[in-house]
Amino acid sequence: MSDSHAKNHDYHLVDPSPWPAVGALSAFVMAIGAIIYMHQESPWILIIGTVGVLYTMASWWKDIIDEAHKGDHTQVVQLHLRYGMILFIASEVMFFVAWFWAFFDVSLFPGEAVQVTRTELTGGIWPPADIQTFNPWHLPLVNTLILLTSGTTVTWAHHALVHGDRDGLKWGLLCTVILGVLFTALQAYEYAEAGFGFAGHIYGSTFFMATGFHGFHVIVGTIFLAVCLFRALAGHFKPEQHFGFEAAAWYWHFVDVVWLFLFVSIYVWAAGPAA
Repeated sequence: MSDSHAKNHDYHLVDPSPWPAVGALSAFVMAIGAIIYMHQESPWILIIGTVGVLYTMASWWKDIIDEAHKGDHTQVVQLHLRYGMILFIASEVMFFVAWFWAFFDVSLFPGEAVQVTRTELTGGIWPPADIQTFNPWHLPLVNTLILLTSGTTVTWAHHALVHGDRDGLKWGLLCTVILGVLFTALQAYEYAEAGFGFAGHIYGSTFFMATGFHGFHVIVGTIFLAVCLFRALAGHFKPEQHFGFEAAAWYWHFVDVVWLFLFVSIYVWAAGPAA
Protein backbone atom coordinates (compact mmCIF):
# COMPACT_ATOMS: atom_id res chain seq x y z
CA MET A 1 0.00 0.00 0.00
CA SER A 2 2.81 2.41 0.89
CA ASP A 3 4.55 1.72 -2.41
CA SER A 4 1.53 3.03 -4.30
CA HIS A 5 2.06 6.46 -2.70
CA ALA A 6 5.83 6.54 -3.22
CA LYS A 7 7.17 9.50 -5.19
CA ASN A 8 8.65 8.26 -8.46
CA HIS A 9 8.94 11.57 -10.33
CA ASP A 10 11.00 14.79 -10.15
CA TYR A 11 8.05 17.14 -9.72
CA HIS A 12 6.91 18.81 -6.52
CA LEU A 13 3.23 18.41 -5.68
CA VAL A 14 2.52 21.42 -3.47
CA ASP A 15 0.74 20.86 -0.15
CA PRO A 16 -2.59 22.69 0.42
CA SER A 17 -1.81 26.32 1.25
CA PRO A 18 -3.99 29.20 2.52
CA TRP A 19 -1.76 31.88 1.00
CA PRO A 20 -3.29 32.21 -2.48
CA ALA A 21 -6.72 32.89 -0.95
CA VAL A 22 -5.33 35.13 1.82
CA GLY A 23 -3.19 37.04 -0.68
CA ALA A 24 -6.12 37.58 -3.07
CA LEU A 25 -8.32 38.84 -0.23
CA SER A 26 -5.59 41.14 1.07
CA ALA A 27 -4.97 42.53 -2.42
CA PHE A 28 -8.69 43.20 -2.83
CA VAL A 29 -8.84 45.03 0.52
CA MET A 30 -5.71 47.01 -0.43
CA ALA A 31 -7.22 48.05 -3.78
CA ILE A 32 -10.49 49.15 -2.17
CA GLY A 33 -8.53 50.99 0.51
CA ALA A 34 -6.46 52.78 -2.12
CA ILE A 35 -9.62 53.98 -3.88
CA ILE A 36 -11.08 55.21 -0.58
CA TYR A 37 -7.81 56.94 0.33
CA MET A 38 -7.64 58.65 -3.09
CA HIS A 39 -11.03 60.17 -2.30
CA GLN A 40 -9.41 61.75 0.76
CA GLU A 41 -10.93 59.34 3.21
CA SER A 42 -9.31 57.28 6.00
CA PRO A 43 -6.12 55.35 5.01
CA TRP A 44 -6.71 52.50 7.49
CA ILE A 45 -8.30 50.09 5.01
CA LEU A 46 -5.34 50.62 2.68
CA ILE A 47 -2.93 50.01 5.56
CA ILE A 48 -4.73 46.82 6.62
CA GLY A 49 -4.69 45.47 3.06
CA THR A 50 -1.02 46.35 2.60
CA VAL A 51 -0.07 44.61 5.85
CA GLY A 52 -2.04 41.56 4.73
CA VAL A 53 -0.20 41.46 1.38
CA LEU A 54 3.20 41.81 3.05
CA TYR A 55 2.37 39.11 5.60
CA THR A 56 1.22 36.79 2.81
CA MET A 57 4.45 37.38 0.87
CA ALA A 58 6.65 36.69 3.88
CA SER A 59 4.73 33.57 4.93
CA TRP A 60 4.42 32.14 1.42
CA TRP A 61 8.09 32.63 0.63
CA LYS A 62 9.04 31.10 3.98
CA ASP A 63 7.08 27.99 3.03
CA ILE A 64 8.92 27.85 -0.31
CA ILE A 65 12.27 28.14 1.48
CA ASP A 66 11.27 25.29 3.79
CA GLU A 67 10.32 23.18 0.76
CA ALA A 68 13.76 23.79 -0.74
CA HIS A 69 15.47 22.73 2.49
CA LYS A 70 13.40 19.53 2.55
CA GLY A 71 14.70 18.63 -0.90
CA ASP A 72 11.44 19.21 -2.77
CA HIS A 73 13.14 21.52 -5.28
CA THR A 74 14.70 18.97 -7.60
CA GLN A 75 16.65 19.96 -10.70
CA VAL A 76 13.44 19.81 -12.74
CA VAL A 77 11.61 22.03 -10.26
CA GLN A 78 14.50 24.53 -10.19
CA LEU A 79 14.46 24.66 -14.00
CA HIS A 80 10.77 25.52 -14.00
CA LEU A 81 11.32 28.14 -11.30
CA ARG A 82 13.87 29.74 -13.61
CA TYR A 83 11.35 29.69 -16.46
CA GLY A 84 8.87 31.43 -14.19
CA MET A 85 11.38 34.12 -13.24
CA ILE A 86 12.26 34.69 -16.89
CA LEU A 87 8.58 35.16 -17.76
CA PHE A 88 8.15 37.54 -14.81
CA ILE A 89 11.08 39.69 -15.97
CA ALA A 90 9.66 39.63 -19.51
CA SER A 91 6.38 41.00 -18.15
CA GLU A 92 8.35 43.72 -16.34
CA VAL A 93 10.08 44.62 -19.60
CA MET A 94 6.71 45.19 -21.25
CA PHE A 95 5.61 47.24 -18.24
CA PHE A 96 8.50 49.65 -18.81
CA VAL A 97 7.96 49.60 -22.58
CA ALA A 98 4.64 51.36 -21.91
CA TRP A 99 6.36 54.25 -20.12
CA PHE A 100 9.09 54.52 -22.73
CA TRP A 101 6.41 54.48 -25.43
CA ALA A 102 4.56 57.37 -23.78
CA PHE A 103 7.76 59.35 -23.34
CA PHE A 104 9.02 58.90 -26.90
CA ASP A 105 5.56 59.54 -28.35
CA VAL A 106 5.35 63.03 -26.87
CA SER A 107 9.06 63.82 -27.22
CA LEU A 108 9.39 62.81 -30.88
CA PHE A 109 6.03 64.28 -31.92
CA PRO A 110 5.36 67.17 -29.48
CA GLY A 111 3.00 68.92 -31.88
CA GLU A 112 0.64 65.99 -32.24
CA ALA A 113 -0.16 66.00 -28.51
CA VAL A 114 -2.11 69.21 -29.09
CA GLN A 115 -4.15 67.69 -31.90
CA VAL A 116 -5.08 64.59 -29.93
CA THR A 117 -5.90 66.20 -26.57
CA ARG A 118 -7.02 69.63 -27.86
CA THR A 119 -4.91 71.17 -25.08
CA GLU A 120 -1.45 72.69 -25.15
CA LEU A 121 0.89 70.16 -23.51
CA THR A 122 4.35 70.77 -24.93
CA GLY A 123 4.36 74.11 -26.73
CA GLY A 124 5.35 72.20 -29.84
CA ILE A 125 8.89 71.59 -28.57
CA TRP A 126 10.56 69.04 -26.31
CA PRO A 127 11.33 69.53 -23.53
CA PRO A 128 8.68 72.22 -23.00
CA ALA A 129 10.09 75.73 -22.77
CA ASP A 130 9.12 76.23 -19.12
CA ILE A 131 10.84 73.03 -17.92
CA GLN A 132 14.24 73.19 -16.21
CA THR A 133 15.62 69.70 -16.85
CA PHE A 134 18.37 67.93 -14.93
CA ASN A 135 21.99 68.11 -15.98
CA PRO A 136 22.62 64.45 -16.83
CA TRP A 137 26.34 64.69 -16.04
CA HIS A 138 25.87 65.58 -12.39
CA LEU A 139 23.70 63.55 -9.99
CA PRO A 140 22.14 61.29 -12.67
CA LEU A 141 25.63 60.22 -13.78
CA VAL A 142 26.63 59.54 -10.16
CA ASN A 143 23.54 57.39 -9.68
CA THR A 144 24.33 55.54 -12.90
CA LEU A 145 27.83 54.71 -11.67
CA ILE A 146 26.41 53.59 -8.32
CA LEU A 147 23.93 51.23 -9.94
CA LEU A 148 26.50 49.82 -12.38
CA THR A 149 28.87 49.21 -9.47
CA SER A 150 26.10 47.38 -7.61
CA GLY A 151 25.74 45.11 -10.64
CA THR A 152 29.41 44.15 -10.32
CA THR A 153 29.13 43.50 -6.57
CA VAL A 154 26.11 41.21 -6.95
CA THR A 155 28.01 39.33 -9.68
CA TRP A 156 30.95 39.05 -7.29
CA ALA A 157 28.63 37.57 -4.67
CA HIS A 158 27.21 35.09 -7.17
CA HIS A 159 30.62 33.89 -8.32
CA ALA A 160 31.77 33.63 -4.70
CA LEU A 161 28.77 31.43 -3.90
CA VAL A 162 29.35 29.16 -6.90
CA HIS A 163 32.99 28.68 -5.84
CA GLY A 164 32.15 28.08 -2.17
CA ASP A 165 33.44 31.43 -0.87
CA ARG A 166 30.92 32.25 1.86
CA ASP A 167 32.70 35.43 2.97
CA GLY A 168 32.74 36.75 -0.59
CA LEU A 169 29.03 36.01 -0.87
CA LYS A 170 28.24 37.97 2.30
CA TRP A 171 30.46 40.96 1.49
CA GLY A 172 29.22 41.14 -2.08
CA LEU A 173 25.60 41.14 -0.96
CA LEU A 174 26.28 43.71 1.75
CA CYS A 175 27.94 46.06 -0.73
CA THR A 176 25.06 45.64 -3.17
CA VAL A 177 22.44 46.42 -0.53
CA ILE A 178 24.36 49.53 0.60
CA LEU A 179 24.68 50.77 -2.99
CA GLY A 180 20.96 50.14 -3.58
CA VAL A 181 20.05 52.21 -0.50
CA LEU A 182 22.44 54.96 -1.62
CA PHE A 183 20.87 55.05 -5.09
CA THR A 184 17.38 55.41 -3.56
CA ALA A 185 18.54 58.18 -1.22
CA LEU A 186 20.13 60.16 -4.05
CA GLN A 187 17.08 59.77 -6.26
CA ALA A 188 14.88 61.04 -3.43
CA TYR A 189 17.20 64.06 -3.12
CA GLU A 190 16.99 64.56 -6.90
CA TYR A 191 13.20 64.56 -6.76
CA ALA A 192 13.25 67.08 -3.92
CA GLU A 193 15.43 69.42 -5.99
CA ALA A 194 13.47 68.98 -9.25
CA GLY A 195 12.47 72.20 -10.99
CA PHE A 196 9.15 70.71 -12.08
CA GLY A 197 6.38 68.60 -10.57
CA PHE A 198 4.30 65.60 -11.57
CA ALA A 199 1.06 67.38 -12.35
CA GLY A 200 0.28 70.06 -14.87
CA HIS A 201 2.36 68.98 -17.88
CA ILE A 202 3.22 65.87 -19.83
CA TYR A 203 6.97 66.14 -19.24
CA GLY A 204 6.69 65.78 -15.47
CA SER A 205 4.15 62.98 -15.79
CA THR A 206 6.27 60.86 -18.12
CA PHE A 207 9.50 61.63 -16.24
CA PHE A 208 8.24 60.74 -12.78
CA MET A 209 6.25 57.71 -13.92
CA ALA A 210 9.24 56.17 -15.71
CA THR A 211 11.95 57.02 -13.18
CA GLY A 212 9.64 56.65 -10.19
CA PHE A 213 8.57 53.14 -11.08
CA HIS A 214 12.21 52.27 -11.65
CA GLY A 215 12.98 53.64 -8.20
CA PHE A 216 10.23 51.44 -6.77
CA HIS A 217 11.83 48.44 -8.45
CA VAL A 218 15.19 49.39 -6.93
CA ILE A 219 13.58 49.41 -3.47
CA VAL A 220 12.00 45.99 -4.10
CA GLY A 221 15.29 44.62 -5.42
CA THR A 222 17.18 46.00 -2.43
CA ILE A 223 14.76 44.27 -0.05
CA PHE A 224 15.07 41.09 -2.11
CA LEU A 225 18.87 41.18 -1.80
CA ALA A 226 18.72 42.11 1.90
CA VAL A 227 16.66 38.96 2.52
CA CYS A 228 19.29 36.98 0.60
CA LEU A 229 21.97 38.56 2.79
CA PHE A 230 20.19 37.47 5.98
CA ARG A 231 19.73 34.01 4.53
CA ALA A 232 23.43 33.85 3.64
CA LEU A 233 24.33 34.86 7.21
CA ALA A 234 22.04 32.04 8.41
CA GLY A 235 23.96 29.52 6.29
CA HIS A 236 21.45 29.16 3.47
CA PHE A 237 22.35 28.64 -0.22
CA LYS A 238 24.62 25.98 -1.64
CA PRO A 239 26.76 26.14 -4.79
CA GLU A 240 24.48 23.63 -6.50
CA GLN A 241 21.15 25.03 -5.20
CA HIS A 242 20.57 28.75 -4.71
CA PHE A 243 17.66 29.77 -6.90
CA GLY A 244 16.45 32.40 -4.42
CA PHE A 245 19.70 34.32 -4.73
CA GLU A 246 19.90 33.70 -8.48
CA ALA A 247 16.44 35.19 -8.99
CA ALA A 248 17.41 38.25 -6.94
CA ALA A 249 20.56 38.71 -9.03
CA TRP A 250 18.59 38.43 -12.29
CA TYR A 251 16.10 41.00 -11.03
CA TRP A 252 18.88 43.37 -10.02
CA HIS A 253 20.59 43.13 -13.42
CA PHE A 254 17.22 43.88 -15.03
CA VAL A 255 16.96 47.02 -12.89
CA ASP A 256 20.48 48.02 -14.00
CA VAL A 257 19.66 47.66 -17.69
CA VAL A 258 16.40 49.61 -17.41
CA TRP A 259 18.24 52.46 -15.72
CA LEU A 260 20.79 52.63 -18.54
CA PHE A 261 17.94 53.11 -21.03
CA LEU A 262 16.35 55.74 -18.76
CA PHE A 263 19.63 57.61 -18.36
CA VAL A 264 20.42 57.65 -22.08
CA SER A 265 16.93 58.51 -23.31
CA ILE A 266 15.34 60.69 -20.62
CA TYR A 267 18.33 62.33 -18.93
CA VAL A 268 20.76 62.70 -21.86
CA TRP A 269 18.93 62.56 -25.20
CA ALA A 270 15.84 64.51 -24.14
CA ALA A 271 17.47 66.91 -21.69
CA GLY A 272 17.49 69.84 -24.10
CA PRO A 273 19.60 73.01 -23.87
CA ALA A 274 18.07 73.99 -20.51
CA ALA A 275 19.75 71.14 -18.63
